[in-house]
Amino acid sequence: MNTDASATRPPFRFGVMYDCRRHPDSPMSMTDVYAATIEQSVLADQLGFDHIWFTEHHFLADGYLPAFQPLAGAIAARTSRVRLSNDIALLPLYHPIRLAEELAVLDHISNGRIDLGIGMGYVPGEFAAFGVPQKNRVSMTEEAIEIMRLAWADGPFSFHGRRYRLDDVEVHPKPVQPGGPPLWIAAMSEAGARRAARYGTHLLPQGPRTQVLDPWREAVSASGGDPDTYRVGIIRSVFVTDDKERDWPMLRAAERYRMSIYNKFMAETPDRYEWGDPSAIPQTVIVGTAEECVAELRTFIDTFGVTDLATSGLPPGIDPAVMAGNLERLASDVIPRLR
Repeated sequence: MNTDASATRPPFRFGVMYDCRRHPDSPMSMTDVYAATIEQSVLADQLGFDHIWFTEHHFLADGYLPAFQPLAGAIAARTSRVRLSNDIALLPLYHPIRLAEELAVLDHISNGRIDLGIGMGYVPGEFAAFGVPQKNRVSMTEEAIEIMRLAWADGPFSFHGRRYRLDDVEVHPKPVQPGGPPLWIAAMSEAGARRAARYGTHLLPQGPRTQVLDPWREAVSASGGDPDTYRVGIIRSVFVTDDKERDWPMLRAAERYRMSIYNKFMAETPDRYEWGDPSAIPQTVIVGTAEECVAELRTFIDTFGVTDLATSGLPPGIDPAVMAGNLERLASDVIPRLR
């Protein structure tokens, strides 16, 4: 990786993603799933992985992680270096003051290792269950970002917006990290990409490059910033194997199960995303020998300017011991060659 852009880009980081989904045929209980997630996160910390990311959805029978804060606290208490974040938190479903408080506490438990990945959400049933009008999500998201930043700054503040009105509020404790946890904004459209540029956050792009990555870079540059000083993160699973024919069917089944819920969500949402567009930034599983994984990852990182990648730690239906072995292979044979 020797392009001009990569020379100024932040150092590459490799992490692990957890959604805590229990496959219907799995002998594991949800208690087992959480225990395995915590134990594997401790292993990832010991192996030198850079971050743990959580995803969020609600009301799914397989237990899809609905609340990242308790799990992040449990992992923070048992790790020492790995950063904790998400891709993503559904920000309109939280009150921003409450979330700012919870994240400040997590920042202390972790000694300053918390980030926050932000999304607006797109599933109608989630908004309906929480009593939040989906049509208000843009203004609620943007106001919540402003409120959290004010909450993490010194002194009391007031805020009078379209969705929130706060008078003389001061949140305690203040986070360990000055100004609060670093923020990331997910973009599935050009509007989301430009929002990330406007608020000066890191980017979690998903969709065609021309709609999420290029507009973000243009908007950052137009505002006088340098997009290569920000982080660009994505979830893309990587599995190291010397026998692809043996291991691919297992991975394919887990990926098909994982994607089934997103296909359902896309059928329900009124939004029009370019889901499945062949020009989208690829998020398909990378499977192969260490050499093959390194080669494909190098091309992927350089092509899209990715600085942070998260592989699935516990895909639904796969034995945790198998995936722990994969983390060990990644740590020894792949990640050092990408840094």
